[in-house]
Amino acid sequence: MHKAANINKFYNPKLRLSEGTAEIEVDVVEKFFHAGGAVHGSVYFKMLDDAAWYAANSLERDFFLVTTSFTTYITRPVSNGVVRAVGTVLNRNKSQFISEAVIYDDKGSELGRGNGIFVKSKITLVNADGYE
Repeated sequence: MHKAANINKFYNPKLRLSEGTAEIEVDVVEKFFHAGGAVHGSVYFKMLDDAAWYAANSLERDFFLVTTSFTTYITRPVSNGVVRAVGTVLNRNKSQFISEAVIYDDKGSELGRGNGIFVKSKITLVNADGYE
């Protein structure tokens, strides 16, 4: 699914998954910059949401999850190197997952964090684009 998502052709992220956790890495490139010369907040959001979402969906075997809310905190700018978001599931019940993610630069400094709520959609995973 990760490779099949059209949006990922723009960011070219690398994904690592394990049960209840996910890591996403992206090379910082100029096309991600705002007018101030650093990565735009939309990149932070995308990476944090994806890391938290993949962590949650790694525990869901039947349905594609959707983000119903996500809060993002950006604490430090970045303009070069590689950024890495690490997502972890904090809580789950029959209908929803709560996950958090932290984004780091390539020196290990925290750049931001976020948390979200993910719920089961009506889309079965076997019918999601690129699901294997």
